[in-house]
Amino acid sequence: MTLSLWCVLVAAVLPILCTAIAKWGFHGFDNNYPRDWLSRQQGWRARANAAQGNSWEAFAFFSAGVFTAHIAHGPQTVVDSISIAFIIARLFFILFYVTDRAALRSWVWVLGFGLSVALFVVSA
Repeated sequence: MTLSLWCVLVAAVLPILCTAIAKWGFHGFDNNYPRDWLSRQQGWRARANAAQGNSWEAFAFFSAGVFTAHIAHGPQTVVDSISIAFIIARLFFILFYVTDRAALRSWVWVLGFGLSVALFVVSA
């Protein structure tokens, strides 16, 4: 399995990490109605939950790019490098989202989106 395919797995786990951050250390979490509980959160918990939703959205485009690159036989070292850079960008995105650094978060989002686009471009 290639490094970029491992990155797809990591990208799939990142939203779950965000949910864990949102729920971390809170004893009043209601697992019978988890979405209701999460929708009432504020501050860093609400931002971690929002980062979860955005991570799922980014995952679809990124994974499509990786699979396209594989099907089109894109240069593997380039595809792997872009995939690693995407994961790093997403980790910073989550960090900046949870810590309420909106401008940095937006710039890193643009970087991650550009890296996903790059996966399609290098395979053309």
